[in-house]
Amino acid sequence: MTAPGPEPDEVPGLERGGSVTPGDTPPDAGQTSGLSHPQPIPSKKGPVLALVVIGIIVAGVAAFFVVRAFALLD
Repeated sequence: MTAPGPEPDEVPGLERGGSVTPGDTPPDAGQTSGLSHPQPIPSKKGPVLALVVIGIIVAGVAAFFVVRAFALLD
């Protein structure tokens, strides 16, 4: 078992009440690493559906202009 941290009176840079003196860095705090739970994998349906819809619209607009070009040739 580890010993508890030093007494507040023995820690350099602390004022009465435990606050840090101006211009001094606070004492190191505990760090946490990693995630608390696994992150869900985002769905690929949305982006794929958006690309398909955009592709259909672009193909429709291109077909419209091709038909108009052929109509002008007649």
